Amino acid sequence: MITTTTPALRAFGVGKSYGRRRVLTGAELELKPGEAVAIVGENGVGKTTLLRICAGLIAADAGTVRRRGRVGYCPQQPALFDLLTADEHLRLFGRAVGLDHALALQQGRELLARFGFGYETAVARDLSGGTRQKLNLSLALLGEPDVLLLDEPFQGFDHGTYIDFWEHVNTWREQRIAVAIVTHMLTELWRVDRVIELKRPR
Repeated sequence: MITTTTPALRAFGVGKSYGRRRVLTGAELELKPGEAVAIVGENGVGKTTLLRICAGLIAADAGTVRRRGRVGYCPQQPALFDLLTADEHLRLFGRAVGLDHALALQQGRELLARFGFGYETAVARDLSGGTRQKLNLSLALLGEPDVLLLDEPFQGFDHGTYIDFWEHVNTWREQRIAVAIVTHMLTELWRVDRVIELKRPR
């Protein structure tokens, strides 16, 4: 059981290089249940790389990542298949988190409805950028994750949807989900509990 004092995710001493280019050195991230943390920094400082390492999608060259419970990851660029509909995405991604088709559709349609998604029969390539991102975010939430890692999840959102997104963040907090959000929206940092700034390795 995850208590309020037990980190849902802790990464420390994380290092990563791509060839001769060092991206992360000694990076740290700790998330507690019910906490929303913003990750900020200049382009190229490794924000996306850190999230991908924490999600278990790529391996770090150094450091340790400890996770408790399931992690949901929303990439900056929607990881969608152009010729699949929303329902087909739900079934596919639901299987990856251990949901049968019926439960994946039930959970997924409820999530999509919360984000105002109304294009269930359209294939992904026919959706607008903001609508694709709603589907992308819903897929990250399948299976009721304990940790949400969101890489600029509101790209393409109109103002109303952007404000709604932060209302969802508050709901996730109440549900004791630990949330990390990569953002360049520095004027909105009052909406989170903590801010972590990544800097270029020296």
